[in-house]
Amino acid sequence: MGLRIVGRIERVNGQELTYQEFVERYLRKNQPVVLTGLMDDWRACKNWVTRDGRPNLPFFATHFGKSRVQVADCGTREFTDQKRVEMSVSEFVEHWLMGCKPEESDIPTSDRPPVLYLKDWHFVKDYPDYVAYTTPVFFHDDWLNLYLDCYHMHTDPEMYQASDDISCSDYRFVYMGAKGSWTPLHADVFRSYSWSANVCGKKQWLFLSPSQRHLVFDRNMKNTVYDIFSGVSEMTFPGFKETIWTECIQEENEIIFVPSGWYHQVQNLEDTISINHNWFNAHNLSWIWDLLSRDYNDAKEYIEDIRDICDDFEGLCQRNLAANTGMNFYDFLIFITRFAFTYLGQLYYLLKGDDDNIQHSSLTVQQLALNLASIRKIAMKMKDAEGFRKHRDILDTAETLNDPKFSELCIKVGNTYRMMLEPQPWIYNTAKAGIDVLRDSDFIKNWSLVCTPGDVVSCIDNALENLDRKGSKGSTHLGELV
Repeated sequence: MGLRIVGRIERVNGQELTYQEFVERYLRKNQPVVLTGLMDDWRACKNWVTRDGRPNLPFFATHFGKSRVQVADCGTREFTDQKRVEMSVSEFVEHWLMGCKPEESDIPTSDRPPVLYLKDWHFVKDYPDYVAYTTPVFFHDDWLNLYLDCYHMHTDPEMYQASDDISCSDYRFVYMGAKGSWTPLHADVFRSYSWSANVCGKKQWLFLSPSQRHLVFDRNMKNTVYDIFSGVSEMTFPGFKETIWTECIQEENEIIFVPSGWYHQVQNLEDTISINHNWFNAHNLSWIWDLLSRDYNDAKEYIEDIRDICDDFEGLCQRNLAANTGMNFYDFLIFITRFAFTYLGQLYYLLKGDDDNIQHSSLTVQQLALNLASIRKIAMKMKDAEGFRKHRDILDTAETLNDPKFSELCIKVGNTYRMMLEPQPWIYNTAKAGIDVLRDSDFIKNWSLVCTPGDVVSCIDNALENLDRKGSKGSTHLGELV
């Protein structure tokens, strides 16, 4: 039985779309879209592509050949993904070029070299001074990568090593694959948003909306379909026959926005290079917490039979959650707490300014208020989670505010919102000023330690009350949202 494919993904000229329009039409509605007209000045589109529009493989071998990368064997399944091997970029290029030789066409398919797909290459981390592209403004509000540029995801030293990609790297990737390379059905890491830009080549995307996600799971809701084109067993996946898919053919120089929770399978219809980011912010923060909650329950259920003989059963659950999902409850709590302090500091600085300052920064004030409202909402959900019932110190407030990494995060966030929302000539240093304001605020002195999600809620509430009590101009922005 063939797939039922209905509808199409909207295409929009990104040059004619404002950031606020993108938020209202796609982010808040969690809808995919293809954006055009945003890649014309990218260095990658010039250096990485030959004159006939194909990947410039010799360029990669010459300039980036020593980088070690993860490569998927598209013909070999390993558990729920394709088998991965590590090799240098030069070795990958050599394999690719070997598969392109004319004499290979006479070899039976079963005897040909496997189709390899270079995935998840942390190119920006490997080559920070080589500016291959500029992230479009629609994707600037990227809490995940802003954070990982300053901190490890895990704070427990037992949970990371210096070479651990999940702990110390980012979610900015380059993908490279020959015609026929593909990615199995999946929803993105953390249930984040993603964007994928085709530097060259053509991709076929098949999307399944979140409302149908249950249809691609097995009877126990544990495993999903691996390949939607490969004779899916009705016995194992009884709901699959009811799925309705949306297809998109992504061309060269087009960027596709993939919303949270949309399952998708992707195939390269031509030799292709793409740039991909995973990211999340205030608009999809709930997706991340919902995934952590489900995965925590699975982790706990899996080892329930050793609860009585385990000295630290909850700690083991959290370590397993971090290993399987990429973060655990405490990582996520620290993550949202640091961002809450960042946004509170900048909000305090702006709202305690003069009338002209507030007028010029009104969009930023509204964005900071929205961010705090989202964090508070998630912290409220986290309060009753079983994993937080044990009391422990999570974050030292004074230590956080004096940490150079926190200052770096504040600077990055401030620059991000200036570029996104209000690129005005009145540039001010919200980072240091915001931290100084926080240190001097009465409410922050009541929160020397953050131990629970409830502390985050109370801290935000007290900050709001403090602003209202002192009659800060514009404080209603936060009050209306929270």
